[in-house]
Amino acid sequence: MYSNKENVNILTALLVEYGVRHAVVCPGSRNSPIVHNLNECPDITCYPVTDERSAGFYALGMALCEAEPVAVCVTSGTALLNLAPAVAEAYYQHVPLVVISADRPPHWIGQLDGQTLPQPDALGRFVARSVSLPEVSDLESHWYCNRLINEALLEATGRCERPVHINVPLSEPLFQFDVEELPDEGTTIRRCGIIDLWDIDNSGLRADFWDAKRPMIVIGQNRETILKDGQIQHLMKHAVVLYEPLGSDIGTTHFDEVLYAMGDDEGLLPDFVLYGGQVVSKRLKQFLRKATHADFWELSLDGQLHDTFMRTKGVLESGFSNVLMWLDAAVSDTKTWEDYLDKEFGELPDTSEFVNRWQKELDKVSQVAETMEPPYSQMAVIKHFEQQMNQSDIQAIMHYANSTAVRLACIYSTSYVFCNRGVNGIDGSLSTAAGFSCMTDYQVFCVIGDLSFFYDQNALWNQNLRGNFRILLLNNGKGGIFNMLKGLEQSPVRDTFVAGQHQTTAEGICQQNRVGYQKAVDMPSMQQGIDWLLTTESSRPLLLEVFTDAAEDERVYRDYYRSLSI
Repeated sequence: MYSNKENVNILTALLVEYGVRHAVVCPGSRNSPIVHNLNECPDITCYPVTDERSAGFYALGMALCEAEPVAVCVTSGTALLNLAPAVAEAYYQHVPLVVISADRPPHWIGQLDGQTLPQPDALGRFVARSVSLPEVSDLESHWYCNRLINEALLEATGRCERPVHINVPLSEPLFQFDVEELPDEGTTIRRCGIIDLWDIDNSGLRADFWDAKRPMIVIGQNRETILKDGQIQHLMKHAVVLYEPLGSDIGTTHFDEVLYAMGDDEGLLPDFVLYGGQVVSKRLKQFLRKATHADFWELSLDGQLHDTFMRTKGVLESGFSNVLMWLDAAVSDTKTWEDYLDKEFGELPDTSEFVNRWQKELDKVSQVAETMEPPYSQMAVIKHFEQQMNQSDIQAIMHYANSTAVRLACIYSTSYVFCNRGVNGIDGSLSTAAGFSCMTDYQVFCVIGDLSFFYDQNALWNQNLRGNFRILLLNNGKGGIFNMLKGLEQSPVRDTFVAGQHQTTAEGICQQNRVGYQKAVDMPSMQQGIDWLLTTESSRPLLLEVFTDAAEDERVYRDYYRSLSI
C-alpha cells in the first residue's frame, strides 16, 4: 500500500518511468511518506544512510557506478543543506542526482515552527532545475505536479546530465498508507534533437506523425518567419496548419473565429499536434486542451518544456524551419529524402477529410473578414491600414502592441508582426518598436492602443529617432479590451479603476518631442490620415491618432464574431 499523498505517488510513478532504480534514504518524519513509497515500490531499491552529507556522496558513487540517475531523499529543515557538497560535486561531474526533500507547507515557513526554512532553490546554482510540488487537490494541480516533476527529471536525464532538486511540501497527517496502486502518469515526456528525426530508434515524433489521421501544426510566435509562399504547400494538403501573423510571413489563418463558431465540434479536434511559440488565441488553447487522446509534440529552441496544452508527449530541440522542411519533404515524397521516407513507416494515412473540413471553415471566415466592411471603429482602422500596406510597395516592418491591437492584427494582418508576447505586457511596446527603427532604414510601423502608448510615451523622448518611425495610435479613452471580459461589466469601477478611463491626447507629447502629428475622428479623416502616415517624407517620426468610441468598438468587434455563426 502506498501513501495517500498524491504528489508523493505521482513522484514515485515518474521516478520509475525515468529509470530511477536506486534511492538513498535518510531518517525523518516529514519525509516518511516518500521513504515509505520508495521502499514499497518494487522497481526501486532503498539504501538507508543516517548522515545526510554522507548520503549525498553515497548516491553520487552509486550514480557513477551505474551510469544512471540515483535519488537521495531527506527530511525537512537543515537536512537538505547537508547535501550541498555532494550536489556541487555532481554538478561539475555531470552526474544525475535526484535530490528529493520533504518540506513543511509554505505558510509555516518563518513562523517559529520546527524544522522549517525556505527550501525551494536552497541548492542554488548547483542544480540544473529546482521545483517545489503542489499538494494535489484537483485535475489542474495534478497536471502541474506531473509537469514540474517531468521538467526536473528531463534535466537530470538529458544529454547534459546534472543534479536536480524536487521539493515536496507535505501537510499533516503524514502516516496514511492506504492507496493500493500508483497513478498511471503515462509515458515520460521525451526530449530529442533535430538529428533524432533521422534516427529510427528515436523517432517518436516521426511515428506519431505517420500514424495521425487528423494531424495539426500550430505555429506560434517565432522569428524564423518560415511560412513563405510555396514553402510548405504539400504539407498544408496533408495537415491542418494554423498560424498567426506573429509566426508567418504570409499573414494569418482565422482559426480563432472558426473556433468561436465551431468550437464544440469534436470533428475539428486533432489526434496529433506539433506546436511551438506563443499563440495569442486563448480560444485555441482551451480547444486543444480537449484533445485528450492526441499526441502533442513541442518545438523548443532551447529544449525547455512549455506544456501549453497540458498533454505534451515530447520536446524537439529545434525551431520550425528545419522540421517543417523535413515534414514537407516527407509528405511530398521528394526524391532527396527517399532513403528514409517510406521504408520504415510505409504510406501516410488519408487525412483529406480532416484537412478539407478545417480548410472549408477557414475559407468561410476569411471570406467574411475580406468582404465585411466594419463601420468606423478600431476594426475599420486596422482593416484599412492593412489593406493600404498590402497594396503599397513600402519596405516596412510591423510592430503591434499587446491587447486589442494584436488581436486585430490576427484578423487583418498580411505580413509578419512583431509583438512583445514573451510576457504579453503593455509597458514597452512603443520603446521596442522605436529601438528597432534605430537599426534599420525600413519604415517601422507601431500600431498601439492608448494605455500602452501613454504608459510608454518616453520612448519618444530621445535623440535617436528618425523619420522611418511611424505610429498608428488607437485612442478610445480606455483599455477597450476590458469591455470583452464577461462579468466585469457588473463592477461599477470597471471603466475608472480597471480600464484606466481617460481623456488624454498625444498631440502635446508629439509637439514636445518634435513628432509629426495628425488626428482622425471619422472614416474620411482616418483614411486620409493613413495615407499621410504611409506616404509622407519626413526626417522625424510621424503619429496618427485615431479617436473612436469604446462602446462602438466593442459592438463592431462582437458583431464580427456573431456574424460567423449565422
